Amino acid sequence: MQYTAPGRVNLLGEHTDYTGGLVLPMAIPFATTASISAADAGYRFTSTAFENTRDTYAGDDTPKANDWSDYPVGVLRELLALGLEVPPFSLNLDGDVPLGAGLSSSASIEVATTVALLHHSKASLSAQEMALLCQRAENRYVGSPCGIMDQFVVTAAIEGHALLLNTRDLSFEHLPMNSGALAECSVVVANSMVKHSIANGDYGTRRNELEVGQAAICQAYPQVRDLGDASMEQLEACRSAIPAESYLRCKHVITENARVREAAESMKRGDAAALGDAMNRSHASQRDDFQDSVAEIDFLAATAVTLYGCYGSRLTGGGFGGCTVNLVLTTAAESFQRDLASAYRKRYQIDAEIYRCTPSDGAVARLERNA
Repeated sequence: MQYTAPGRVNLLGEHTDYTGGLVLPMAIPFATTASISAADAGYRFTSTAFENTRDTYAGDDTPKANDWSDYPVGVLRELLALGLEVPPFSLNLDGDVPLGAGLSSSASIEVATTVALLHHSKASLSAQEMALLCQRAENRYVGSPCGIMDQFVVTAAIEGHALLLNTRDLSFEHLPMNSGALAECSVVVANSMVKHSIANGDYGTRRNELEVGQAAICQAYPQVRDLGDASMEQLEACRSAIPAESYLRCKHVITENARVREAAESMKRGDAAALGDAMNRSHASQRDDFQDSVAEIDFLAATAVTLYGCYGSRLTGGGFGGCTVNLVLTTAAESFQRDLASAYRKRYQIDAEIYRCTPSDGAVARLERNA
């Protein structure tokens, strides 16, 4: 049997998902497929993209391998921790989600593995439970301090829509991407080919800096649960009590939550120009306040908005490389892709991978559709 989970691109709401904030991602056509078959003993993981095989057993507490296999093994460990009896299996992963591009290849692997192992075990979890399990696998075993956004949208997205998610209580709303002027637009993703990993030190450092500021605000204002509740006025009042870096990180998150709210209303109106403006301001905030962009990404974003038909461009994903997401008139998408690639090649001698992405079904909707 085969089970599929997509990648995702985040339209807006970066580094807000581990501080009770708002995010606005959508699933994309790139996906991971998990093929599973019964085995006589143990658990075997293979991948068409990598040569090594990973074998493990129930109760096996061997150290992580620090490679692709940690993601599905982490999922297995979390399922076993729930008390689920998982029969022996052989599982192979295949897919086309670009690795290290900020399009959530890791969550795609985790969710595809989860769906496959649940069906192999004749068990079930809700979409929310699956997303949280995958987040635990990445936090506890892989060692990446990721939030819940990636796993949730990869699980719960539906075709033609973005997903507005409140990461504190996991309430969500599907927002149409085909109303008003948005119906005449395409989402274009530009892969800088600069690799990133959110398990490395840069991501963790930014998160720690952010949490220092959040703690100071919550101490000064006990009614504030996290940065999802905080205001710029409260941050300014605490500015002298926190390091300069923490101030900037918190400034990004608080203003980013406001931009997501603006963007959601823009999407409900079908207002492409307003959504694009929020995206542009988001990139400036990531570049200047959260400081997780790089020169190649800044060039792609700055160049994109000079090209005909582009409403907005921003860094998407964990940062320090990866991709930009661009809102572009569909009639201009072909020339936009060509001209952006040409400018990037001329500046950096790198061939960017640029692709148009349509809002796609998450793993649950794909499973229901194929049932």
